[in-house]
Amino acid sequence: MTDIPGYIAGTWAIDPVHSEVSFVVRHMAVSKVRGRFDKFEGTIVTGEDPLASSVTATIDATSISTGQEQRDAHIRSADFFHVEEHPSFTFVSTGVKPDGDDYLLDGELSIRGVTKPVSMTLELGGFGPDAFGGTRAGFSAKTEINRHDFGVSFNGPIPGVPGGVIVSDKVTIHLEIEGVLQ
Repeated sequence: MTDIPGYIAGTWAIDPVHSEVSFVVRHMAVSKVRGRFDKFEGTIVTGEDPLASSVTATIDATSISTGQEQRDAHIRSADFFHVEEHPSFTFVSTGVKPDGDDYLLDGELSIRGVTKPVSMTLELGGFGPDAFGGTRAGFSAKTEINRHDFGVSFNGPIPGVPGGVIVSDKVTIHLEIEGVLQ
């Protein structure tokens, strides 16, 4: 494995102020709707061997924001996330492996009480000092899931469009994470 410039082994708290958990889903078969979660937390442990690193994270499902409050309320409802019974999502990594110049981060994602394996493409952004005398690390990750796999199956047909549905099955998840060395 190639040496990672500036790599630091340690435990990192996810900085929610400088991080983003977002998603994209196709709407009405013609456009994409983007959204994010405003509240989340997690811990990244970078091992002495980078492939022995791990991640645990929790997302507050009630903090969804798509820029339209009526839609957000519907997504929080039993039709989609059912946040009254399932107020959070979790991710627990199960392994890291090289993938070209980047890595794959495997783990267990739990949404709406359903846990499934996922694999994310992972890019290391770097390691370095911050303006406050601390140390920061940056990570980008992306994966695609089928929302039906997690029990998020509400949908409706688009009149006059054979096979067309209001919300696509596929959801792309994007993570831009900044960690603070503890």
